[in-house]
Amino acid sequence: QVQLVESGGGLVQPGGSLRLSCEASKSISRIFVMGWYRQAPGKQREMVATITNGDGVNYADSVQGRFTISRDSAKDTIYLQMNSLEPADTAVYYCNAKRTPVTPPSWGQGTQVTVSS
Repeated sequence: QVQLVESGGGLVQPGGSLRLSCEASKSISRIFVMGWYRQAPGKQREMVATITNGDGVNYADSVQGRFTISRDSAKDTIYLQMNSLEPADTAVYYCNAKRTPVTPPSWGQGTQVTVSS
């Protein structure tokens, strides 16, 4: 298991930006894939963006062009830069890590993002 600690959530106005961070307890260069998921009230958890240890990235259609996922192996941390935020982006954002393709995922505790005027 990998322990994950998210930070960076908060309240932002529509059109604003936030950067989320997720620090892992193990070297992320040895983790197959990490990502960000979100869950809005009354909705299922959904994938937002993922990044592999080969720097392959994948985004949900709803955030493509607005969000950017990145990682810093020296800090064992991944980031989610969120720009042009919309009220529909309001959710609890969770960090996720899979050490191998068949390992059950580890989850962080979540960080709240609220987009409202």
